[in-house]
Amino acid sequence: MTFRYIGSKARFTEEIVKYVGKPTSDSGRFVDVFCGTGAVAAEAHKLGWNVWINDHLISAVTMASARMMSFNHAKFLNVGGYSSAIETLNNVPGINGVIWREYSPVSLKLCGIERKYFTEHNAQKIDGIRKVISEWYSSGKIDGLESEVLIADLISAVNRVANIAGTYGCFLSKWQKQALSELKLKERDLNDSDNIVETTNLDAFELNVTENDVVYLDPPYTKRQYASYYHILETITINDNPTVEGVSGLRPWKHKASVFCYKRKALRSLVELITKLKSKKVILSYSCEGHVDLNELVTELELTGSVKLIPLASIGRYRPNKVASSNGDTVTEYLVEYSGVSGL
Repeated sequence: MTFRYIGSKARFTEEIVKYVGKPTSDSGRFVDVFCGTGAVAAEAHKLGWNVWINDHLISAVTMASARMMSFNHAKFLNVGGYSSAIETLNNVPGINGVIWREYSPVSLKLCGIERKYFTEHNAQKIDGIRKVISEWYSSGKIDGLESEVLIADLISAVNRVANIAGTYGCFLSKWQKQALSELKLKERDLNDSDNIVETTNLDAFELNVTENDVVYLDPPYTKRQYASYYHILETITINDNPTVEGVSGLRPWKHKASVFCYKRKALRSLVELITKLKSKKVILSYSCEGHVDLNELVTELELTGSVKLIPLASIGRYRPNKVASSNGDTVTEYLVEYSGVSGL
């Protein structure tokens, strides 16, 4: 899955999980608290970990879960198999639904604002496909896991034709080449692992981990709120009909605003989260461009436990457009390992 996601660790997941290591006989789970698209959790899953993925965004957990799905758990028997399901969905007629109404050029006539996220044809296809997935699930033709795979496949297809620079925070004024191509679902490679994958959409502070779990934290570290930047993917996943507003057509999202995106609150919140977790091993991914000064964070954490700061890699800065590309070259990513007093 190629999907540009803010803060994605897809470029060095192997290095992160290599540091975590393989599970042992007394290991708990690999708990990815802010899973995003699930790149790191999927790598841990490959190494044999039972995984718990969590994120406030339902679309994120859906994408992450699907990339670890086993073909033993998603056989699609009642719709002729996975290939047949994809072919059927690619041939469903488009309908005039919420994506067409709010996020295609027809929104100018219906809502007074022309939102050029998708062509009218692709927006209708999105609505039509999502409707059929919902009907299959409601009628029992597919189960929850199979539904997650197909919704994730739809999200991947949506990302390939979205008229955006990198996130759904805004659309582009001119149609890009990829946005004019036809939306088409593609099969993903399902794996043969039966390792457990648990999913939740809890606030990070609500997770009840165990002492033997390895907890991986990759929280937001800039002011960019994921709930507003990926709002359309939430609407597609939830399959509701929200009241949207503004030029971007934002769905209600402030109840999912992350405390880690606020500079004044980020340090205190990170320290509180890390020190309250019951795990003997907490690993934090963080960037040199984040709100929190890493030296300050280490100093605070050392008051209650043992801390290691590991430079991980220098990567290209997230570049949603040409202007951003000219502003700085690289960002250094770090791992912070914390062992609380109980784990010393």
